[in-house]
Amino acid sequence: MHFLFAWRYFKAKKSTNAINIIAWVSIAAILIGTTALILVLSVFNGFEGLVKSLYSSFYTDLKVSAASGKIITVSQEQLNQLRGINGIRNFALVVEEKALVQNGENQSVIHLKGVDENYRYITGVADNILVGQYNIGTADSPKIILGIGVEGALQVSSDAYTTALRIYLPRKGGTEQLNMLEDISSNNVLFSGSFRIQQDFDNKYGITSINFLKQAMQMGANDYNGIEIAVTDPSKTAEIKRKVKKIFGETYLVQNKYEQNRSLYSIMNVERWVIYGVLCLILVVAAFNMIGALSMLVLEKQKDISVLHAMGANKGFIQKIFLSEGLLLAIIGGGIGMLLALVIALLQLKYHLIPLQGGSFLINYFPVQLKFTDFLLVGTTVFVIAMLASWLPSRKAASQDFSLRSE
Repeated sequence: MHFLFAWRYFKAKKSTNAINIIAWVSIAAILIGTTALILVLSVFNGFEGLVKSLYSSFYTDLKVSAASGKIITVSQEQLNQLRGINGIRNFALVVEEKALVQNGENQSVIHLKGVDENYRYITGVADNILVGQYNIGTADSPKIILGIGVEGALQVSSDAYTTALRIYLPRKGGTEQLNMLEDISSNNVLFSGSFRIQQDFDNKYGITSINFLKQAMQMGANDYNGIEIAVTDPSKTAEIKRKVKKIFGETYLVQNKYEQNRSLYSIMNVERWVIYGVLCLILVVAAFNMIGALSMLVLEKQKDISVLHAMGANKGFIQKIFLSEGLLLAIIGGGIGMLLALVIALLQLKYHLIPLQGGSFLINYFPVQLKFTDFLLVGTTVFVIAMLASWLPSRKAASQDFSLRSE
């Protein structure tokens, strides 16, 4: 019943035209705020999904590494048990170390990653080769795949497949005071290609044969830096992680993609809430307009309030009428805003109407990903702000003196 009164008050002609104007201004502000919130969150979702997919091309579903230190010792029995776990698609043994790579007068410090033949099947590196081919060579004839940023820093030409790069690596067991003759290995490797995935990897990594890297660093036969694992069904990662943990015990660290990139996911989560908080300011502006519109409506409807009171309406009923009035403004503005945001997002998905400026991105348009939770979050936000904005005018209407006498 109180919502019916609110609807009639909204439609009815006011004696002061300013009340209508302020009411529609508050609706417009809610509409703009709702549309902006959903669109920005959807674009953020699109970029977040893109970044996660790029990182997924380099990081595997699970990784086994040392809980302390850098080296893990893996027995053949443990590898056999790992192969026996149902749900593991494949895994690769890896060794990582910082290295100095030199090409003539150009040099760069990189993270050199030695991998076995299974590595190409558990990551997307082989699918993102930009120049040359995926070829890591062997222990006796090592080859290297560089990130496109490292390739540029070293000024390796695209046809330099017969040119050897010089790699300097620390040997295992070297002291803090390195002896260049005893503790540093120096080897030639052939450039076989370059990959482009994401700037963090492109400017940092080189990939080569694990056998070459272990030989150069004088590592033991069963010594590695990690085991990278790809699972068949990502939804069962937690279950497989427990089984892997059981094989290796507490002295080994088993991490999923989130745990391997905890800082990245944390930063993206913080950015999301910061964006949400900033855009909520538009709705706060709408709330002030709503307070003004409802306060003026209370003054306009003083006589109606007195009549309702005389007919038996209590203060709670009167308050609910004006709370419903605020909710009505929020429903109109928020509903139209959500519908408008949905239409714009779908058009962007299909026609890529809004392009990204510059040509250095992997895509040339703003990515959009719609999520029901965003609509639910924005709808709840609009509802809460509308109720808070309506509370003061509704309390004023409920607490005023009721009188039917004309002055």
